[in-house]
Amino acid sequence: MSRRHTIDSTVGPQPNDRGIESVEEHVQAAVRGRARSARVASVVAPVVTFGLILVIWEVAVRAFDISVLILPAPTRIATEMAGDIGILAHHGLVTTTEILTGYLLSILVGIPLALVLFFSPILSRAIFPLIVSSQLIPKVAIAPLFVIWLGFGPMPKVIITFLISFFPITISTMVGLNSIQREKVLLARSMGMGAAGMFWRIRLPQALPSVFAGLKIAVTLAVIGAVVGEFVGSDSGLGYLLLVADGNFNTPLLFASIIVLTAIGVVGYAAVVILERLTIPWYVLQTNATRPENQ
Repeated sequence: MSRRHTIDSTVGPQPNDRGIESVEEHVQAAVRGRARSARVASVVAPVVTFGLILVIWEVAVRAFDISVLILPAPTRIATEMAGDIGILAHHGLVTTTEILTGYLLSILVGIPLALVLFFSPILSRAIFPLIVSSQLIPKVAIAPLFVIWLGFGPMPKVIITFLISFFPITISTMVGLNSIQREKVLLARSMGMGAAGMFWRIRLPQALPSVFAGLKIAVTLAVIGAVVGEFVGSDSGLGYLLLVADGNFNTPLLFASIIVLTAIGVVGYAAVVILERLTIPWYVLQTNATRPENQ
């Protein structure tokens, strides 16, 4: 019995081992707790701030008796949105379709174009200056041309959205592809890795954070591009609704349309963020770990 007891005590976990495991579990629980707190704060903080702004806005409008033509109260805007929900939904769907089409087109063109420019220095020297020059042209100035060429349908808005959105995607992708450290390239070559393997296993994963940064910028610009196209020539969409509301001095409807546009942009941005978390979770965790509140 004594010998068995001795063997069991030798094989089993020692007090020091249990203490180390307890400390590790405590640290992991603390990290998870801080991560949960950070996620909750990232949602609660803007909601509370937005709520305070609405309260101050409502009180100021009522206290100073500001005309509805100048600045309607949030409750007045909410009433307008409830009454015109059908109109806002119809025009919002038109604008959302234009935004998504132009944005997806900018991805399908921007990322392959960046790859071509990266792997072909000759084409890069020939085309890249033209791409930069095209961004210096105000899109509002050339939008009437697309209306003349393509009419008042959705195609001119899609093209304007594409022209505004593809540039940050292309630039960010090129920056990401060029951001790989030379030491990693030399190490991969010394291990016999070919160009294809280096691209898929090293260069592309390294570039994805920059690619998603460009996608985030582009999705916000896509909203602007669609509205600019609708301002120039359209018979539907939230940009068209803004012009109608402005012509009728319907300020509540103006604000309601702006709110819907903002909601579309926020949803689009959130979708890209979620896709980033699913695609490169290692980068998201690394970024969150280096934030001051998580250190």
